[in-house]
Amino acid sequence: MATITIRNLDEATKKNLRLSAAMHGCSMEEEARRILSRTLIAQGHQKGLGSRIHQRFRKIGGFELPLPSRSMARPAPDFIKEENE
Repeated sequence: MATITIRNLDEATKKNLRLSAAMHGCSMEEEARRILSRTLIAQGHQKGLGSRIHQRFRKIGGFELPLPSRSMARPAPDFIKEENE
């Protein structure tokens, strides 16, 4: 198990952590562990950027982009010289 130290924690945050720990019947340290675990697990379930963009704009609906006309590709150059040349 790793150990961390949190410095410069403002008094209001410390007070809220202490009250939350008391409400849950545990130490401030245990309450901080629980909060960190819950928060990080919830973040782990976030979708990727593309999925979030799709979700945000799906209500608007999609649209079709015009496809450019296509032609046959040029044949590949032949770099092998024949022996007779």
